[in-house]
Amino acid sequence: MKLLPIGISDFKKLREGGYVYVDKTEYIYRLIKEGSGYYFLSRPRRFGKSLLLSTIRYLFEGQREFFKGLYMEDRWNWEESYPVIRIDFAEAQVKNVDELEKELKATIIETGKKYGYEYNKEYTINRNLRLLIEGIYEESKKQVVILVDEYDKPILDNIEKREEVEKIREVLKGFYTTLKGLDEYIKFVLVTGVSKFAKVSLFSGLNQLKDISLDERYGNICGYTQEELEFYFKEYLEGVNLEEVKEWYNGYSFLGERLYNPFDILLYLDSKNFDSYWYKTGTPSFLIKLIKEREYDILELENKIVKKNVLEKFDIEEIRIEALMYQTGYLTIKEVYNKEYGQEYRLGFPNKEVRISFNEDILPLVLKDEIREKIADKIIEILKKEEIEKLREQVEVLISNISYVHYKGESSYVIAIFSLLYSTGLNVITEDNTHKGRIDLTVIVNKRIVYIIEVKVIEREEEKGKAIKQIEEREYYKKYMNYEKIYIVGIEINKNKKQIVNFEYKQIK
Repeated sequence: MKLLPIGISDFKKLREGGYVYVDKTEYIYRLIKEGSGYYFLSRPRRFGKSLLLSTIRYLFEGQREFFKGLYMEDRWNWEESYPVIRIDFAEAQVKNVDELEKELKATIIETGKKYGYEYNKEYTINRNLRLLIEGIYEESKKQVVILVDEYDKPILDNIEKREEVEKIREVLKGFYTTLKGLDEYIKFVLVTGVSKFAKVSLFSGLNQLKDISLDERYGNICGYTQEELEFYFKEYLEGVNLEEVKEWYNGYSFLGERLYNPFDILLYLDSKNFDSYWYKTGTPSFLIKLIKEREYDILELENKIVKKNVLEKFDIEEIRIEALMYQTGYLTIKEVYNKEYGQEYRLGFPNKEVRISFNEDILPLVLKDEIREKIADKIIEILKKEEIEKLREQVEVLISNISYVHYKGESSYVIAIFSLLYSTGLNVITEDNTHKGRIDLTVIVNKRIVYIIEVKVIEREEEKGKAIKQIEEREYYKKYMNYEKIYIVGIEINKNKKQIVNFEYKQIK
């Protein structure tokens, strides 16, 4: 039984140590043989980018013994090998521009030792980089392979420090621009990162770099498909409920198949306990803060429609929340629409892990934790037992305890209800599209009971009854007629009194 490669991103160590390796060399082969040789790949953190670069390194170094039994073994010219420079920011903790320069300098010094180049203190970092690449080429008569891991981490680590980020960006800009004039000495370049920043000169200075982040041919190059999970980890899946695993961790899309984050699935298979493994490795405090500052309506996150250019890049000066959430892995592509002017994407939370965890982080903006936990537990029990008459009381407790209404108008209450339901782990759909309109909230319990909920904020007595009437007139429930039971629920809140003035429900099926 092969070992689970938890925390291992070195291809050699993985292959020598008897760990499971999900063979991605077919994608690597295609990348090297069919393209330009200069690439950028964006993927969320802990998605397998470091292992991908490590695999490419050993491939170009001609170390055939590590590729036995893999797709690449009989398709690569093992008589040829190439020098490799790897610039790695993945584990670096860069707090300012001085530390960034030390990291770059250290990389050149270490690589220089391997290839006989001595760092010249009289020269700039960029000139040393140029001389290193030229020197390696002259000495070996081979073009150089350059692999950059998490190029944007120094920026993301300091994103709230605007002045420091500007300095870091300028250093990175000069560093990457240096590569532009060295085309004759370079064989292959792959730069990975989480975000595609518009002004780091990675895509202006090094303008031959091709972005494959949303190229469907390489959509599965990182992460595990369902087929890969069931094939490579078969021995670990005995007694496992695959549907539940899929609901918790599957769902990322980069225009290929739906994917699992390797970090999540490996830790789950090791413990067989469902938990937010990936989410807990990095608290999105900056993201939550940005949502609060911008007064962003989080109801727009689920089913948000965006154009391709929104997802591909953003500026530090004007960060779009949906772009940041997509690139960092909190949203993913749910559906693709082909328009005359190009593609559009419908975004949503990738899976149960992210949906629960993100909404747990959002709720403190509007509700105290101790209140939330009590209400959430009771609502879960109410919906499972179909004791709908008790739901009114819990919603009243919820809206009366909102300590900070971050958003305005009707959505203030919907957001609180929506986030609370999402954080319970129930299957919740917001702005649920039907052929006659959009449902505020749909809650599916145990895959057999559907609750269709419409929330309205009213000011006058004569407006009562509109919520449930809207559900009935627009026949929202018809979308779910294949389920065992369907309930429709209308909740109407008085804008001034801040309390429920009408609560109605009916069983449709």
